[in-house]
Amino acid sequence: MKKFLTILTFIIIFILAPAFVQTAIAQPPPPDPVPIPIDGGLGFLLAAGIGYAAKKLYSGRGKDKE
Repeated sequence: MKKFLTILTFIIIFILAPAFVQTAIAQPPPPDPVPIPIDGGLGFLLAAGIGYAAKKLYSGRGKDKE
């Protein structure tokens, strides 16, 4: 009886189990990304940075004189 259960276990594990395993289906690659222009926002960011730097330089000179 023990030999029968051992053989039955091997049959289930090695023969029947792979039949229920699903194979992975390859998916197509994702589409190419759409290029996004950064010119408009970059100009505003540059102008804001220059304005902030000018404000810091101007306010820093006033503290030195006092």
